[in-house]
Amino acid sequence: MYIHERKNWPNFTWDHAAITRLLSDARHTQGRLLGKMEGLGFQLREEATLATLTQDVIKTSEIEGQKLDTQQVRSSIARRMGIEIAALPQVDRNVEGIVEVMLDATRHHQKPLDQDRLFGWHAALFPTGRSGMQKILVGGWRTPASGPMQVVSGALGREKVHYEAPPHDRLNAEMTRFLAWLNAGPATDPVLTSALAHFWFVTIHPFHDGNGRIARAIADLILARSENSAQRFYSMSAHIQRERSAYYDILEASQRGDLNITPWLEWYLACLKRAINSSHEILDAVLTKANFWKRHEGETFNERQRKLTNRLLDGFDGKLTSSKWAMIAKCSPDTALRDITDLMERNILAKDDAGGRSTGYHLK
Repeated sequence: MYIHERKNWPNFTWDHAAITRLLSDARHTQGRLLGKMEGLGFQLREEATLATLTQDVIKTSEIEGQKLDTQQVRSSIARRMGIEIAALPQVDRNVEGIVEVMLDATRHHQKPLDQDRLFGWHAALFPTGRSGMQKILVGGWRTPASGPMQVVSGALGREKVHYEAPPHDRLNAEMTRFLAWLNAGPATDPVLTSALAHFWFVTIHPFHDGNGRIARAIADLILARSENSAQRFYSMSAHIQRERSAYYDILEASQRGDLNITPWLEWYLACLKRAINSSHEILDAVLTKANFWKRHEGETFNERQRKLTNRLLDGFDGKLTSSKWAMIAKCSPDTALRDITDLMERNILAKDDAGGRSTGYHLK
């Protein structure tokens, strides 16, 4: 029996003593991070938000097996935040869609979440009306045409059903009840509400596809409410992606269990604390970038050098070679080599240990 088939669904219960302790711990960790970030200037907080949201979009997509271009994601978010980034690349429609969803969830976290808003999110995720090669209903609950909504693994003919969601004829009632609960106000601490909403929504699985990404966007919206801030300094999705197998295991176990969802709440709150504790990785990168440009204030960098240096500071994907420099900066190989040589002579760039025709370069 699935949890949504039980008589008292969705009257969830949990071990209050255990959850209160974990919630208090997560809240304390969250408060320390927000206090630390308050000590930074607005520009650095915006840079940290840009880095966090970029990671959030990349990782929530990776959980579903979708690989997005980091620079496209970063550029799309920066443009919407009003942060200047030189030579913005052209952004694919599917990247724009997930960015729109995540920014709407976090920048407008105080707005009620209703059916129309969810349909808009879903339409943004699937701008072509297709999931891969398959045409799907976009901007509406799944229908009888899609058949049973099952989470399945395994080869054709040897499939294993991990979970089956409520049938389509229950969706209007299920989502009406879910949204009424979510918009009614804080019956529980918002951090705990984010865990409950994540589980409840993904259990209903109201859309043909995209349920996981939307569930995580809803959780982020409520976490932003818990901090009363649109600025984001940690990525829950990034940590879920790191623990993807455990995430799916605890969801499956809880969806096959009874209405006591203590194990799910324990996992979620512990994962949230780990995500917050990992925020130092983003903060360190932002401070390193700020300190680099402060240290080199007054020095001359041409537009190509500034662009590629920022790419390195933001975390260049792979090895930076002269040929990649030429391609990204849209210049000749000779110009790229002159740019690199100039920065090496100024002790800003250095060669990687491995030489040869594909010599790489890194910030010294």
